[in-house]
Amino acid sequence: MNNVQGLLTASVISIQNSCFTYPACQNCFSRLILDSRRFNCLKCGCTGEAKDASYRYRLSLKIADTNDLFDITVFGSCLDPYFGVTAENLQRYIQDFNQLSGETNTESSTRALVQAVETCFIGKRFIFGV
Repeated sequence: MNNVQGLLTASVISIQNSCFTYPACQNCFSRLILDSRRFNCLKCGCTGEAKDASYRYRLSLKIADTNDLFDITVFGSCLDPYFGVTAENLQRYIQDFNQLSGETNTESSTRALVQAVETCFIGKRFIFGV
C-alpha cells in the first residue's frame, strides 16, 4: 500500500514484535505458509520450493505524537537502510549464525536483534507516511 494520505511526525515508544522479517509472496506480499520443502500463499495460490521463499520486513511499533498514541506497522524495503541489509539477507544471516553457532534455541540471537532494533528506534522521531 503506497498511497500516503498524510505525514505524521512521531516518536517510537516501543517495538511490538520480535520477528522483523516474514516469508512473503512475490505476487501479493501476503505471509507464506512454509513447510520443510514447499511454500504456499493462501491469498493468491502461489507455490514453490521453501528454499526459494522471499522475505520482507514487518516492524510493528507503538508511536506517539504530541497528542496521541498509535500502533503502526512498517513494511518492506523502506527499512533496508535501518537494518543495513535487505530482509532476505538478514534472514539468511540469522539462519547462518544459528547454524554455525550450533544454537538449537534461537532465543539468544532473537534477543540480541531485538535489543539492537530497540536501540535504533525507541526514543527517536520519524516521519511516517500514513
